[in-house]
Amino acid sequence: LLRFLLIFPTVLILVTLVFFLIRMTGDPITAALGGRLPADQLAQRIHEAGYDRPIFVQYLEYLGQIVRFDFGTTITDKQPVVQVIATYGLATFELVMYSLVVAFAVGIPLGLVAAALRDRWPDAILRVSAILFYATPVFFAGLVAKLVFSVWLGWLPVSGRANVRTEIALGRKGGTGIYLIDAIASGNPAYIGDVLSHAILPALTLGLLTAGIFLRLVRTNVIGTYNMPYVDAARSRGVGEYRLVRRHAYKPALIPIVTVIGMQIAMMLGGAVLTETTFEWKGLGFQLVHYLTARDYVAVQGIVAMIAVIVALTNFLVDIIAAFIDPRVRF
Repeated sequence: LLRFLLIFPTVLILVTLVFFLIRMTGDPITAALGGRLPADQLAQRIHEAGYDRPIFVQYLEYLGQIVRFDFGTTITDKQPVVQVIATYGLATFELVMYSLVVAFAVGIPLGLVAAALRDRWPDAILRVSAILFYATPVFFAGLVAKLVFSVWLGWLPVSGRANVRTEIALGRKGGTGIYLIDAIASGNPAYIGDVLSHAILPALTLGLLTAGIFLRLVRTNVIGTYNMPYVDAARSRGVGEYRLVRRHAYKPALIPIVTVIGMQIAMMLGGAVLTETTFEWKGLGFQLVHYLTARDYVAVQGIVAMIAVIVALTNFLVDIIAAFIDPRVRF
């Protein structure tokens, strides 16, 4: 209950900071449309939006809108921000899921290998690789991946979520908005292959960032469990090292992974802004950059507030899951 109640001040603090920082640049109408409208029309738009009222009145009104899940209307294209989030948020969700699959598939097995071969040359190589995965900027890794696998080798598409023909076909069928699910539902292997081929580079670019963290966490915790009495007891009974890792040290090492998933999803949502821009993956991060460029700060406020809600709820759910996996957390 306490963890759930902490969601509200967390979101409130972030929303408040974003609101006042944006207002320091002036009113959103002038920021987005200043110089493109006559002075009288600009003043009329400012009055209609209520941006000529005292700042704290605007702030309280904005909080009331958020409580009703009304994040305002974009200035540049006059769409409800909620509709923008619903339209493009699924694309970001799909990218984050792909990236988590990469992080788990790469980070956990390599972490086990590093722990089993600790203090040997494979362990040293894996530890250095984990640091490189984590330290390399997402946009730089994306540009290098595009250059190598798309431009030089021609193996994978350069950008987008699918080619135009696939997007039209999936859009015509009126699916979920998650391309992989829609492609599978269509029953057309060509659509599935096209969607997956477009997802490989963005997923690797964003997923390897988190894989480095998982690798080091798994390695550290598996090595830590080697010193536990129950592991020594199993070893004294003649249990081999491979079985010790797989049966006795593996599951306890996963508990810290679960507890940091919430933080990693927050990191992935931040990284998605750069990844989506690099690969022209039209998700929420891509749109956020578009609205920032257009100085549409109403849209920026709404998207950032929604991301804050998602991250806070994700952290809460992860805490609940961690308590079920490790009963000691409850106490």
